[in-house]
Amino acid sequence: MTESPSAEVRPAGRRALLVELPDDERTGAFHAELLRRRAAGTLPPVEEIVPGARTVLLDGVTDPEELARRIAGWDLPSHAADDGAMVDIPVRYDGPDLAHVAALWGIGADEVATRHSSYTYRVAFCGFAPGFGYLTGLPAELHVPRRDTPRTRVPAGAVALAGPYSAVYPRSTPGGWQLIGTMPDPAPLWDLTREEPALLTPGTRVRFVPQDRTP
Repeated sequence: MTESPSAEVRPAGRRALLVELPDDERTGAFHAELLRRRAAGTLPPVEEIVPGARTVLLDGVTDPEELARRIAGWDLPSHAADDGAMVDIPVRYDGPDLAHVAALWGIGADEVATRHSSYTYRVAFCGFAPGFGYLTGLPAELHVPRRDTPRTRVPAGAVALAGPYSAVYPRSTPGGWQLIGTMPDPAPLWDLTREEPALLTPGTRVRFVPQDRTP
């Protein structure tokens, strides 16, 4: 195990490292730093970089011990740089949990769109279903709990909140997040015919753009 002021590096098999970070902001910053160094050619060969909520897995590492020593010496930023691809997602704020979220936020239901769309989000990691990105960027005072009773079916394109995350459901699945809106014409968030199947990949920045509620 190797430690630094902001990261703890553990072996994960013979050719992988698991880097544990103290919070999601540091995790996003570390992931962005890995991508920057790989693009600059200063990162030793790594086949896959897989971020999680508070971990980043480095798989296919040629010399794990050497890379662990390097990471321990990095002066990691506390926030990811304000760069990366930007994706705009149109949203009709008409979700069935809109009034409940408004009450939790202490505002009117018609104000949720303005508040939620006023932030720029970043895909921290992906999971749950192909194309499902966990988006950070919502301030702590706007974090909301999951529903007490999950729905058996959440439609594709539903825009949702849970804990510190925002998300868009890429397909119809069960789900327990608070639904605040829908994409009017859902672009495929997961498409195997694209070179990169997922529209929302870790590090991508996301803006939600309010749309008229009428079809």
